[in-house]
Amino acid sequence: MTSEVSTDRREASTDPGVTTDSGVSTDRAVRLTVNGKPHDPVLDPRSTLVDALRDSLGLTGTKKGCDRGECGACTVLVDGNPVLACMTLAAAAEDRQVTTIEGVSDGQGGMHPVQRAFWEADALQCGFCTSGQVMSAIACIDQGHASSRGRIREWMSGTLCRCAAYPQIVDAVETAARESASTGEPVTVRESVPTGEAGAVREREAGR
Repeated sequence: MTSEVSTDRREASTDPGVTTDSGVSTDRAVRLTVNGKPHDPVLDPRSTLVDALRDSLGLTGTKKGCDRGECGACTVLVDGNPVLACMTLAAAAEDRQVTTIEGVSDGQGGMHPVQRAFWEADALQCGFCTSGQVMSAIACIDQGHASSRGRIREWMSGTLCRCAAYPQIVDAVETAARESASTGEPVTVRESVPTGEAGAVREREAGR
């Protein structure tokens, strides 16, 4: 995609909204389910998912890097699949399950197994890309792409680390994949319907 299109998208994120010739705004409520919780933000139809998450929902763990689908820092999961939130319209995620870095913990403040593996492997430096790396790694493991270091490198190559922590990132994914294989438990966290004061109750997929 050309930089010209990307520039238009950046401008769209700060516009007050599209209006018709009669001056009527075309903004509308978009039904988003993020980390198990329903939201209905009123958005410009051109709003990207990363802008909706960060600006409308306050979920700033998803980083906005290149804003043109090149760096992977904005990676989130939509129905369990990794997507570049800067290249995805928010409306395209309507009525689907969106998981961000804020939604992968165990719900009790503990780290997700992949987050823990990144921490233990020292697979981060500045941390800007880490949320995208973790989301990509979760999909890498659960979709069966972590059987070798070569496959891990290939899968994770779409998420750039400008601090060049790539060897440690591969170590972390390999460790988390090995742990998942030894327990027979996928690393994906399944979102459930929000209940009680906790909001979103997250349950592991093991045994399901």
